[in-house]
Amino acid sequence: MKLVIPPPAYGLFFLSGMWWLNNLLPQFSFSFIAQKPLATIVIVMGLTIDVIAIISFIKIKTTINPRSPKNTNQLVTAGLYRYSRNPMYLGLLLLLFGAALWLGNPANVFVLLLFLLFITLFQIKPEEEILCKKFGSDYRHYCEKVRRWL
Repeated sequence: MKLVIPPPAYGLFFLSGMWWLNNLLPQFSFSFIAQKPLATIVIVMGLTIDVIAIISFIKIKTTINPRSPKNTNQLVTAGLYRYSRNPMYLGLLLLLFGAALWLGNPANVFVLLLFLLFITLFQIKPEEEILCKKFGSDYRHYCEKVRRWL
């Protein structure tokens, strides 16, 4: 599969799946004290991680476009990238998790797991193959030191 669809579009697709499931299975919905504030905190955390990760790319003047990792001219290994090889995808996952909390339907855990599997197989792994070819042992060493997600 070619990297032609931007990951935020996948995020919107899975978010709409959550909304659809929430409407299809309202009997499973729940609420708890501070549900919306907690969901908001998780969403803000996801956005913050995404912004910080993007700034790391901008600082070293390499592409932030995940659809063309071959245009990357330098590995980003500082900042959040010391803890996760994919903080932008982690931020997107947190955004979806915040939305799941907001909606309050445990069926959305299924959507989160599908997103995690989908983005790993069809976005992250193809990117990793390209980066491994481009940066060789430097990238393999980075992969040994830093986990894919957290």
